[in-house]
Amino acid sequence: MGEFKQLVFSGVQPTGNLHLGNYLGAIRKFVALQESHDCIYCVVDLHAITAQLVHDDLPGQIRSITAAFIAAGIDPKQHIVFNQSQVPQHAELAWIFNCVARIGWMNRMTQFKDKAGKDRENASLGLLAYPSLMAADILVYRATHVPVGDDQKQHLELTRDIAMKFNMDFMQKIRAAGLGTDILVGDEPVHAYFPMVEPMIEGPAPRVMSLKDGTKKMSKSDPSDLSRINLLDDAETISKKIRKAKTDPDALPSEIEGLKGRPEADNLVGIFAALSDRSKADVLKDFGGQQFSVFKPALVDLAVEVLAPVNGEMRRLMDDPAYIDSVLRDGGARAGARAEKTMKEVRDIIGFVQ
Repeated sequence: MGEFKQLVFSGVQPTGNLHLGNYLGAIRKFVALQESHDCIYCVVDLHAITAQLVHDDLPGQIRSITAAFIAAGIDPKQHIVFNQSQVPQHAELAWIFNCVARIGWMNRMTQFKDKAGKDRENASLGLLAYPSLMAADILVYRATHVPVGDDQKQHLELTRDIAMKFNMDFMQKIRAAGLGTDILVGDEPVHAYFPMVEPMIEGPAPRVMSLKDGTKKMSKSDPSDLSRINLLDDAETISKKIRKAKTDPDALPSEIEGLKGRPEADNLVGIFAALSDRSKADVLKDFGGQQFSVFKPALVDLAVEVLAPVNGEMRRLMDDPAYIDSVLRDGGARAGARAEKTMKEVRDIIGFVQ
């Protein structure tokens, strides 16, 4: 049995301000992965128009995500950073995957149900079909691993289903073209063109919640800016938001068990732990029995210390849009060359005349 060459792919939508949850849950992990893997990081601007077609400043949002990638430590020369719309092979493969995937598979996607709400008939076709595009984003590079959060695991399972159905439907043609790799899927040998993508979960992912409501995830779409710490917030703004963060009247516990039923306390301790690369238990050893009037200033100092370099570099980069655009063009050209190699082979497998 063979193996596909390991490759990591991940993308971030250019919608709304990037916040602390995006940084701790995704971008900081992207930085760590580039030390051990070949990585492709994409600003998925085609996905940005599925839920909202018209944007006030889509170019600015695309550049902001790119600036965050670079400011956090991603090296666009050693790896690839680009925006999705510069590589049309994503959309081309997505159409083929629309013909591979089944309507029933799409209808089961919980994110579609959540985002479409009760008025499903009025949702865009793009919103229903965007998991096919997500599968294409990954498989047009034949990526083997994707860092994912809980909300994307179902879509990654769909990506595997699409890859498996393509491999099974075209197995004889893949073999006849001299393409593909013999792999085992469970106990079944499959001559596969596309890999069975694996989720990449590097340690426990911090689940960063709203500063206004510890039961809801920190979100770019929350109407209250006080609910999140944006990566472009300055030190004074970070301090204000943490000081105003919702808490309860009790002191911090000395043991993790004491955080149960205290979502806001649990969230702030979790943020401190993630920013300091420590466990919640370690944080509580230092602050157990202390009031939030002691803990919050320490959290402010830590957050500013960690985020200030990223914030400053993001601002510097965003003042130089020509440089950001040059990074995206270079990344787009390198990504496009890889994607076209895949698409040329896919067209041959399907039988399109080229």
